Amino acid sequence: MKTCIILRGLPGSGKTTIARYLESVFDFSQIRKSSICCTDDYFMFGGEYCFDATKLARAHEWNFDNFCARINYGTPLVIVPNTSTRRKEFIHYKEYAEKHGYRVFVLTVENYHNSANVHGVPETTVEKMRNRFSIKL
Repeated sequence: MKTCIILRGLPGSGKTTIARYLESVFDFSQIRKSSICCTDDYFMFGGEYCFDATKLARAHEWNFDNFCARINYGTPLVIVPNTSTRRKEFIHYKEYAEKHGYRVFVLTVENYHNSANVHGVPETTVEKMRNRFSIKL
């Protein structure tokens, strides 16, 4: 069955690490294809993360377009590791995948391992995200 996993959590929680792990296990065990659709990838240039807040809306559009292309292609496993602190930030991924016959899991990743965020998001920004993080669906 085609599956979409939406990983949500604060910066540094391990979303991308888990996404890569799931992808490697799936690709190895099923000998099939999977795809990670991460908004952060929009800001990667030459292996460096170059975040620009003025381009964030475009980055989210780019990621959703990439996600839709993977869903339309029928990629067996599509993983979306974005912060998605509020329902409105991930519901369009969920609904699009379900509309195309995917089983969807929305998982919250928490930073119990005390890892620092690799993108250098200021703690004040992380705190704002933490305050608006909602588990209400």
